[in-house]
Order: sequence, then C-alpha cells, then structure tokens
Amino acid sequence: MFKLFAYMQPHYGKLAISSFYSIINKIADLMPPVMVAWIIDNLSGNSPSWIVALLGTEDSMQIAVALALLIMLVFAFESFFEWLYDRGFQGLAQQVQHELRVDAYSKMQNRELAYFERERTGNLMSMLNNDVNQLQTFLNTGLNEILQIIVLVLFCGAVLMSVNAPLALVGLVPVPLILVGSFFYKNLMSPRYAKIREAVGYVSNRLENNISGISVIKSFTAEDFERERVWEESQHYKLMNLDAIRFNTAYIPMIRMLIAVGFTLTMLLGSYWFLTGKGGLTLGSITLFAMMIQRLLWPITRLGRIFDQYERANASARRVFSLMETEKKILEVEDAYSVKRARGEISLREACFAYQDSLPVIRNLSLEIDAGKTIGIAGSTGSGKTTLIKLFLRLYDLYSGSIEVDGIDVRNWSLDSLRKNIGLVSQDVYLFHGSIKDNIAYGMQGKSLNEIETAAKRAELHEFVMTLPDAYDSMIGERGIKLSGGQRQRLSIARAVLKDAPILILDEATSAVDNETEKSIQRNLEGLTANKTAIIIAHRLSTIRNADQIIVLKDGQLAEAGQHDELLALGEIYAELWDVQLGLGK
Repeated sequence: MFKLFAYMQPHYGKLAISSFYSIINKIADLMPPVMVAWIIDNLSGNSPSWIVALLGTEDSMQIAVALALLIMLVFAFESFFEWLYDRGFQGLAQQVQHELRVDAYSKMQNRELAYFERERTGNLMSMLNNDVNQLQTFLNTGLNEILQIIVLVLFCGAVLMSVNAPLALVGLVPVPLILVGSFFYKNLMSPRYAKIREAVGYVSNRLENNISGISVIKSFTAEDFERERVWEESQHYKLMNLDAIRFNTAYIPMIRMLIAVGFTLTMLLGSYWFLTGKGGLTLGSITLFAMMIQRLLWPITRLGRIFDQYERANASARRVFSLMETEKKILEVEDAYSVKRARGEISLREACFAYQDSLPVIRNLSLEIDAGKTIGIAGSTGSGKTTLIKLFLRLYDLYSGSIEVDGIDVRNWSLDSLRKNIGLVSQDVYLFHGSIKDNIAYGMQGKSLNEIETAAKRAELHEFVMTLPDAYDSMIGERGIKLSGGQRQRLSIARAVLKDAPILILDEATSAVDNETEKSIQRNLEGLTANKTAIIIAHRLSTIRNADQIIVLKDGQLAEAGQHDELLALGEIYAELWDVQLGLGK
C-alpha cells in the first residue's frame, strides 16, 4: 500500500486539502455533545463562564439562544465541509484510478510477447479492472474513514481529559484493546484477501475463455461441461470469501462487547462521583461523557470494515504494482538506431533460439536476404517458420547468433522503427471492433479513404466491401466476427498494403481464402511485393513457386535452398511437400 501512496505523490496537494476539509468536518461533527453539555449546565444554573464573559450577561434565555445559533452554525460548517471533502476524495480517487489503469496498461502492453503467452488474459483483465477498482474504492471512502477515526480519538480524548482525566481514562480503556484487536484482525485477513484476489483472476480467466470460444462450445454442445467448470471456479471464489466472512462477521460483535463494558463503567463511575460531589462533575459533564463516549467508541467498530477495505486494497495493490514493476525483457539500447525507411536487407548469422524449457526451435541458422527480393519459406509444421517472424519483429531475442536488418543487429534498432519498417500479414488475423475502414487503417491515422480503397482493391477486398450497406463504414463486430475467414485475411492484407513497409512478411496469408481468391491474390503478388523485401511463409507452395529463392526448414535448420524448379529436381523435402499438395505423395 505504501507504493500506492508513493504513486500518488503528484496529488499530495489535493490529498492534503481534502484531508484538511475532512478534519474540520469531523471536529464540527463532534461539537454537538459539547454544546448540549453547555446548554444543560446553563439550564441548571451553571452557565459556562466563557459564554457569560463573551455575552456580558448571565441571563439563561439569552445564553440558550446564543448556544442554539452556535449549534446551527456548527451544523452548517459540518455539512459544508462534508461536501468539500467528499468531492475532493472522490475526485482524487477517480483521477488516481484513471492514471493507475492507464499506466498499468502501458507497462503491460510494452512487455515482451512471452509474458502474454505465459499469463492468462482473464488474470490480466482482473488486474486492470477489479484490482484497480478496489484501490479506487479504498481511496474514495476507506482513506477518509481512517483519517476521521484518528481525529475522533484525538479530539474526544482531549475534550474528555480536559473535563475529568480519571473518568476519561476509564472511558478510553477499550480504545487500545480495540486497536490491538483490529491489527490482529488485519494480519489474520491479509492472506485470505490475497487468495480472494487470486480466485477472482481464475473466474475472470474462465469467463473470458468461454465467451471468446462460445462458437466452439455451441458446436460441440459443451454448454453443460463449461457451466460445470464455471461453477467450480465460482465455487472456489465463494469459499474463499466465506472464509474471510467467517472472521469478518465475528469482529464487530466482539468489539461491541468491549465498548459496552467501557461505556457502562464510565456511566456508573460518573454517576457515583456526581451524586457524591466528587470530581467536580456537573449534570452537563455527565451528559457530555455519555454522548462523547458513545461518539468515540461506536464508530471505532468501523475499524473492522476499514481494515477489510484496506486488506482488499492492499492485496490488489500488490498485484497491480507487481505488474508495473516487473521489468520487460526486450530492452532497447541507448541511442537505438532509427530510420524512417529501411533498405530491407536481412541477415541471419548462426541464429539459435528456443522457447523457455523447450527444445531448440532455430538452430545455427544463417541466411542472406537481399533488399527487394522475394523469399519463400517452406517446411513442415514445427520446423520454425512462424518463429522466424517473431524473431524478425524482435518479439523474442535470440539465445545466440544475430539477426541484422540493413547490417545492424535488430537488438540495436529502436523497436518502434524496426516494427514500422515491417508489414505483417499473419495467418491468425486479429481485427478490432469497429468499421472496416478503421481496421484497414489501424495504427495509421490520417490515411485518406482513397488510400484505404486502393489498398483494399489490391487485396481483392474492395468488391466485397461495396456490397455492404455502409461500405467502408460497416461495423465488423468484435474480432471481425461478422466476416468470414477469407474476408478477414484479405482485410489483413489490405492493412499491410496500406502500411507500405519496405519489408513485407506474409505468414500463410492465403491459408483461409478460397482457391479463386488465392489465384487472384497470387496474380497481384508481384505488385504487392514490388520494391519490397518479401518473406512469404506458405503452406500452399503454389504461393511461393515464383519466389526469387525458396528456403526449406527442417527442425529449425536450413535444409534446402533454391528456386522452385531446382528444388523439385533435388527430389527431397520440397519435392515431397509439392507432391503431397498435388495429391501424388504418400
């Protein structure tokens, strides 16, 4: 939680002024018992000397009127400052919540790809939503309540001690016991709330996975199976909460028993001293003790709820700040190389790579790709084709060896410059909820509709778009759910065409299109790759048969290299793959 307050440093001024308003409000809220005591003493013939001196009269009625006006003024102050501190704390909470969520998201999206492959989406969503909201709730109410209880104890203690110190000490006996019990309660609840926050993440993961895969669930009639799995995660979350509730609900009744003992002792001893004339107590003093002890002790029962909020917020803070403080592994060097448009030369020198705890995927791979050339990459599943793309984009770093673009190691490029110089059409197309126009121009603000249409025509998408009622303004639904696989892939191609990067990577870019569309894209392939270094990873080898060079990977190593006819003449891996696609293979 200390990290949260350190994070709030730019807002300390707003926090201080809101706290000041809260202190004034609490003091005003605690003044009525004092003024009621003055009124009772005035009516019983013991008018406070300070008000007699102030008004210059001992007339009880005039003093009563003055005290009544003072009570109205105090209530007005109390209401006014409550409005001020409430607005201040709520505004502060909203601002910190907004900044924390954006900063946490920024940190998260700058993490390396391996982080997202390791972490579950629902867990990340839980941190950015539930945990940040939990911190906002604490700043909104819990922080102010802690401040007001501190003011309550100090003000009430000072007033009661000034009236009768021995009686005040009797009345305040429960306070340290309540504080000790509250800290014990906090330590008891801390690990339980950590488990609750973890359980929330599991529930979010399950729900996110099921909603994303709803079409698969329906097609396999797995609704009952998934309902059972959601029930199990939700049941675990419920049990974690019930474990916390078991202690939470016992806290307040136990504290109330301490309060009842302290209140009863104070009233009995105060009454005895008043009746026997000891301690200098007046009827107003006894009333003050009765009201002030109640004002002091009963609100302290809220410590349980406050500590409950604190521990929930503390568990959330640990999760959020652990996300923010974990350093990313893909780092940029100081004064990283940056260029607006690269030439497009690519070199791999003894490149080696393995995913964590896995066998090597790329092994001692060396390649030279000249600028402006079209290179086809073939190989069976698991040969390392798609991994190469991740390495070119520096989504991962090599374990050894190097990848150079224009003669400069990609680790010395700025990530922004490197990735802006590479256009990617992936077989796994991700589209955002929005219009077709916005998806084609994603990340390329300022592109005109004419430029977008030109890119769509080159990707064989334009004719389809024009059949839609709103054309390029048509909404495609979340993840492009309203489009077919082929339409999504053509949109992805249009996006890469519009980007016009000097290096174009097509990762099985025609895998989801029909044969007619594939032939049309192939006819335009020469135009799509003109003046670009093109790397085409293909399952359909017909896509790369006209490439300047075709390389064949096997187990992450270069197995064959040459043009289409040369590789067929070899009669080895590429020829076997070609025969399989023609239906001639075994």
